[in-house]
Amino acid sequence: MKQDIYPQLLDEAADSAAGATTTHFRWVICALLFFATTINYMDRQIIGVLKPTMQKELGWNEIDYSNIVFAFQVAYAGGQLLAGRLMDRFGVRIGYAVAVLGWSLAAMGHGLARSVAGFCAARFALGVTEGGNFPAAIKTVTEWFPKRERALATGIFNAGSNVGAMVTPLVVPLLAARWGWPAAFYFTGAMGLLWIVPWLIWYRRPEAHPRVSRAELARIQADPDAAGAPADRDLPRESWLQVAFRKPTLAYVLAGMLTGPVWWFYLFWVPDFLNKKHGLNLLQIGLPVAVIYLMADVGSIGGGWISSHLIRRGWSVNAARKSAMLLCALAVVPVFFASITSHMWIAVVLIGLAAAAHQGWSANLYTFVSDTTPQRSVASVVGIGGLVGGLAGMAVAKIVGYVLEFTGSYYTLFVAASSMYLIGLLTIQLLVPKIEAPRAGAALTN
Repeated sequence: MKQDIYPQLLDEAADSAAGATTTHFRWVICALLFFATTINYMDRQIIGVLKPTMQKELGWNEIDYSNIVFAFQVAYAGGQLLAGRLMDRFGVRIGYAVAVLGWSLAAMGHGLARSVAGFCAARFALGVTEGGNFPAAIKTVTEWFPKRERALATGIFNAGSNVGAMVTPLVVPLLAARWGWPAAFYFTGAMGLLWIVPWLIWYRRPEAHPRVSRAELARIQADPDAAGAPADRDLPRESWLQVAFRKPTLAYVLAGMLTGPVWWFYLFWVPDFLNKKHGLNLLQIGLPVAVIYLMADVGSIGGGWISSHLIRRGWSVNAARKSAMLLCALAVVPVFFASITSHMWIAVVLIGLAAAAHQGWSANLYTFVSDTTPQRSVASVVGIGGLVGGLAGMAVAKIVGYVLEFTGSYYTLFVAASSMYLIGLLTIQLLVPKIEAPRAGAALTN
């Protein structure tokens, strides 16, 4: 019974701390993360939506396109590793703003490219700078939210990836039809530049923020398992190698390596799949793709909500996170049928369900990092995972290009996608049988 009511008692204590009025500014910060992630995904999704048009106009073949995707993936992998370490060292207020500035300018640079080499260069620059988004966002959530809210907050901001991917096929064809395809790149780049202004004005750490009440700060800093746990500053300082080779880091990296490329496959190839398999043109493709990413939005928030809700009901962090991830892994399995069915909307719903499950999975996988890693190393771990996941995505991009070029079939690709999440969860369970908060000596014993 004590375990069941402890989260509620903490909430009540936080709300009445020092008699202060409770503020909710942490959700404003979450909203900024949501919009940054939306813009981030619009910038990277544009080229997938415009692929049929640009392939025809610029003469790309499937291998050319896979090379362009490859350039982004290799840069994005390295960008996450670099950004993770820099965000931990210098903080997210300036670091995030610099990252958004860089990727906005890189996005606009696509409008000037005309050759495959030019697009590869623009995608490389975009990948390096966009690598800062998730290390910065996950570190921000760790700083601003207690454990029982982190998966929900992560699910909400990560829903921006789906909104970006959903809005892009609705807006980009209209911009391309009216002003030409370069206008789409200029438009999203300008959105990123505008985002920087409120971020620099509003962002501070919660303990130094004038809009955060003592009650909200008490809520942010109160966790069900906080009693007896050392403060982050009391944990032993970890070298990069110690961070990289902790078992929770390895579990996160391997699970992300298995499942991350599946999302890239949806992002870059689903519009092409609908075009080739079901004959949809650029203007027809918007609604099905929007439905897929609307479903993914529900999955992102719902997957985060499930584990947060279970923790508030008294479940352990271990049971709540892994139960939510198992549910998501099982929901992906039917996607293999998408390549078989001749009914376009059945395929769309199956891909949408898999995309929703992926985002719910991701909300909990990202939160797994903050569950098991000292706060000052969170962005570094996300960056390490991003490097390995990006390298895997890079390899998968090349494999997909060659599979499609020589077989013309998506069947093998969807079958592979259907199984990766169960394998990923098994990997986590083997390496981390029980999720526990980092404690003194964790760098040496985990």
